[in-house]
Amino acid sequence: MIITRGITKSYGDLKVLKGIDIEIRDKEVVAIVGASGAGKTTLLQIMGTLDKPDSGSVVYDGTDVIRLKGKSLSAFRNRNIGFVFQFHQLLPEFTALENVCIPAYIAGKSKAEAESRASELLGFLGLSDRADHKPSELSGGEQQRVAVARALVNNPAVILADEPSGNLDSENKQELHKLFFKLRDTFGQTFVIVTHDRQLANMSDRILQIKDGVIINES
Repeated sequence: MIITRGITKSYGDLKVLKGIDIEIRDKEVVAIVGASGAGKTTLLQIMGTLDKPDSGSVVYDGTDVIRLKGKSLSAFRNRNIGFVFQFHQLLPEFTALENVCIPAYIAGKSKAEAESRASELLGFLGLSDRADHKPSELSGGEQQRVAVARALVNNPAVILADEPSGNLDSENKQELHKLFFKLRDTFGQTFVIVTHDRQLANMSDRILQIKDGVIINES
């Protein structure tokens, strides 16, 4: 599914990633753990095509995304990768339904098609009665489920999540963690999750530990 080879990244004199080789299999839930500053988020951003490495390759089912540029890169990202962030990143002026629809609109889907898929996902996530509410009217857990629906709306093969439960209370953390595995089993997505939460990491199929810019352990 995803293969990285020799990924390096520096910011000035600071070497953040020092040669990352990993393979993520189809329909796998993989947790990336490590101390703050170890390079977890940088690696996830490169895997998600939001940043480019200084060297190395990121291959999705035979496509080296590092070689893609401009509209081709944006289109690949929109079709194939969904993102879930710690702080939701919902647009405050739009309703839950409208927020979920945005990636579908970018993909060129009609309003009717986008809204149908968004409504389906919000229903699946138990948010049908919150579809017309704006983010400020939703709880933290509800906002994060809207963000998950937005990540799923184009049915991407891969979901990349950066500390997705880091801003939630204990109850909502547990519900979100269970949700990822339910989604994998229902929709067949691959999940790569950067997390400090050991409970979530221990639930995953594999744990990759990164330290000082290199993978030091896999379990």
